[in-house]
Amino acid sequence: MLNSLFRGATLAALLLAGQTALAADWQLDNDSSKLAFGSIKKDSVGEVHHFQQLSGQVSSSGVVEIDISLPSIETFIDIRNERMIEHVFKGATAAKLTAQIDLAALEALPAGGTTVTEIDGKLNLLGRDIPIEAEIFVARLSETKALITTDNIVFLGIEDAGLTAGVDTLQSLAKLSGITRTAPVTARFIFTATEDAAQASQAQPTELAVAGDATLGKKVFRKCKACHSLKEGKNGAGPSLHGILGTASAQVPGFKYSKAFQQADLTWSVEQLQAFMLDPKGIVPGNRMAFKGLKKLEEAENLIAYLQEQG
Repeated sequence: MLNSLFRGATLAALLLAGQTALAADWQLDNDSSKLAFGSIKKDSVGEVHHFQQLSGQVSSSGVVEIDISLPSIETFIDIRNERMIEHVFKGATAAKLTAQIDLAALEALPAGGTTVTEIDGKLNLLGRDIPIEAEIFVARLSETKALITTDNIVFLGIEDAGLTAGVDTLQSLAKLSGITRTAPVTARFIFTATEDAAQASQAQPTELAVAGDATLGKKVFRKCKACHSLKEGKNGAGPSLHGILGTASAQVPGFKYSKAFQQADLTWSVEQLQAFMLDPKGIVPGNRMAFKGLKKLEEAENLIAYLQEQG
């Protein structure tokens, strides 16, 4: 379970620091992040647990430091929480994930872009350094925010983490016939730029050069016009797309946006629009759009060229 956090944090560092001229720190957003793991007892009873407090940052020099508050474990049974803290974690207050990463490695990833990569790192848990490697999926949600998740289910071996004796005690106290010794783990992490990092990112010029064909884009727009207008101030089921290039998301006057869009914090660069047109639900999960997305990047490029031409 702890392995996943390190992997997400390290990739976030690669992504975010490179995109902001390597100038400032990025902070883990605890409220939007989640580190969860599963267990099975009595051979058939599955349960899900998580840590309630995560903190961390990526420094301008590329140092990743992430702390997991072990006493914040939430198993939804109070006595089990207490036993986990005392016997499994042996009263330790935190596990620490650290790494020195190459800030420029993912510098080319644009807002709205995604990637999968392999990373290496080290986890310190109960005085033991555990080397880690894994695949992580990253989506850059905006210039100042990134989503990092495990690309596949991660399995943590209890013996590898040095937790065997503690789990044995937990099993004995609960009078269970068995507790699985491998835990499936999922992780979702959101990293947000500090004020300095946000200013550095915003200082970078927005590239609005479009490679598509506006004439072909006009035909693609037929898929959009049932809900969207190109006239300023004319909203329909969706907001007007007049002058959308280079603007912030959820800012069209008079249109009532979904909560998902209100919280998205996007800037409609060419790259961000392309990503959204191809995968609306993936870029803004929970939005109300019925349209599932264009099937080809070429269609998105042509549509953006048409939107730019129309102003």
